[in-house]
Amino acid sequence: MSTLDLLRAALGELVETDAASLETARADRSGHAAPGRPLAIVHAESVEDVQAVMRIATQTRTPVVVRGAGTGLAGAANGGDGEIVLSMLRMTAIHEIRADDLLAVVEPGIINADLNAVLAEHGLWWAPDPASRDISTVGGNIATGAGGLLCAKYGVVRDAVLGLDLVISDGRLLHLGHRSVKGVTGLDLTSLVIGSEGTLGVVVSATLKLRRLVEGTTCTVTAMFPDVRSAAAASSAVTASGAQPAIMELMDAASLAAVAALLDLPAPASSSAQLTIQTDGPAAIAEAAQIAEILTAHHGVTQVSHDRVEGERMLAIRRSMHPAMQKLGTTLIEDVSVPRSAMPAMFDEIARIEKEFSITIPTVAHAGDGNLHPNFIFEGEEPPAVIWAAADELFRAAIALGGTLTGEHGIGTLKSRWLADEIGQDQWQLQRQITRVFDPLGILNPGKVFASDA
Repeated sequence: MSTLDLLRAALGELVETDAASLETARADRSGHAAPGRPLAIVHAESVEDVQAVMRIATQTRTPVVVRGAGTGLAGAANGGDGEIVLSMLRMTAIHEIRADDLLAVVEPGIINADLNAVLAEHGLWWAPDPASRDISTVGGNIATGAGGLLCAKYGVVRDAVLGLDLVISDGRLLHLGHRSVKGVTGLDLTSLVIGSEGTLGVVVSATLKLRRLVEGTTCTVTAMFPDVRSAAAASSAVTASGAQPAIMELMDAASLAAVAALLDLPAPASSSAQLTIQTDGPAAIAEAAQIAEILTAHHGVTQVSHDRVEGERMLAIRRSMHPAMQKLGTTLIEDVSVPRSAMPAMFDEIARIEKEFSITIPTVAHAGDGNLHPNFIFEGEEPPAVIWAAADELFRAAIALGGTLTGEHGIGTLKSRWLADEIGQDQWQLQRQITRVFDPLGILNPGKVFASDA
């Protein structure tokens, strides 16, 4: 029997081969599409379904790409020629919520925002807050090691996962991690799997570390600056002051202009930049006042709101960045990270690259943690040579400043050629060997993360 026949015999109507669906599964929101067309999409509804797929894949040596909502930005979940796309979107159950232990056990297909809507009824929340929270899945957050707007104060996904159930390539089910606050038994395989982008196994359940909803008010501070370097310097000053805002987002002139056009807002000044900062908790008002003084001292025209609804409207400008970029063309959204004190220097590098390559790179940043999102706009499906040349300069500049290729999007397909440049050949080889322990046949997400020519 063929691989497709075996899948249909074991999983029946869960196996889809519709041409339009297969075409959709080739791409994600990076604008990149995998070559060829997947063999099939399997819509798993249970752990047993996932195990059946992996056993068949091992038996037939067929590659498997695990996919959630398809909102990734590095090409990590794109299904290529002859591959099985294992969709987790139907596995959305919340198995357990324990307010006393501050944990929840959930399946990977649940949408981030949907999970928090349910948790809010219990006075709880899961802290990771990617800008795509309304459309991205918890499993995808785990696969990429996602961050978001709140991580400077409340941490990234790796800080908010206690344990994982993982199906490895031969179909075995592993229970990683723990439910207790502390747990150091053996190697920390949970943290190893987080951010592994589907190369180690299939996450079928996650034990999440929760927080209680923050009491007190929320204050929002916005400040307009004459240029992006001034805004970056002001954000570094806020961090150096000891203040710890929940959100601190920076938008440069090009990104502000794009969002203004999308939302039909007044056009900003040609070189301006904006910081949007939120404080929360019992000390929110005092902390907002302190931050406003710092921003004003750094030439920011500052406004403070104590109204939560108005604050969300102000923050909606930042959350509209991605759809604004889509209006401009195909977008390669990058996410280099640098030490927070190096952010002004990184914006200098972006300005240099723009001039050198005669392109505009609209950039936003999670200024609270030094994670920048430069956007490369182009026409067509694949970036032209000039875009890759500019991106190469960008990556090398971030690494030279003590930073990294990716803060939260992952390596996927699009950044694999630069991975060894950051971590070195010895570590590249060691990491590759680790994937082979979990996946001896190399059938899990082949060609992703570790480029074969590194």
